[in-house]
Amino acid sequence: MLKKSILLITVVLVLDQLLKVWIKTNMMIGQEIHFFDWFIIHFTENKGMAFGMEFGGTTGKYMLSIFRIVAIVAIGIFWYKLVKTDIKKGILYSISLVLAGAIGNMIDSAFYGLIFSESYGQLATVFEGGYAGFLQGKVVDMFYFPLINGHLPQWLPVAGGNHFIFFRPVFNIADASIFTGTTIILLFYRKTFTTDVNV
Repeated sequence: MLKKSILLITVVLVLDQLLKVWIKTNMMIGQEIHFFDWFIIHFTENKGMAFGMEFGGTTGKYMLSIFRIVAIVAIGIFWYKLVKTDIKKGILYSISLVLAGAIGNMIDSAFYGLIFSESYGQLATVFEGGYAGFLQGKVVDMFYFPLINGHLPQWLPVAGGNHFIFFRPVFNIADASIFTGTTIILLFYRKTFTTDVNV
């Protein structure tokens, strides 16, 4: 299980970073590639958490980055202990997905500000002057799936007739990895996780 778990983490990280670097160096902020009406590559960056949520200002960004580092270390230790047990493979692989996603977004936050220039109105350049300091980088997001794009029925109180989009958040492979791993645990391993995991 160890080799497969490491392979899963590596694959997620490599795909996540390759796509982010390609987006950063081939698209400008706000540019889009439309595959279908409901599948759009939309380049955006966020300063905060998954799915574009933010956590206030420079100080908040430092606090969030430090929290991420602590969380990654904690999850990594937990993952390492799980590898040595006879825990179900699904739990280990789910934790691996969460760990890979957390590391993927942390790489953006820690290093992208140092490596890349800004992407507003231009393609980012590499190692020609960064846009932010260490731990102040923005997370690159690109997947936009507006599965439902229309107007709410007029008969609804208050919001009737308003424009409505589902699913609105823009996210990346790392976000999807965290969400997938967490969802699998909650749906299929919640009882096992709370009663059988003793590490």
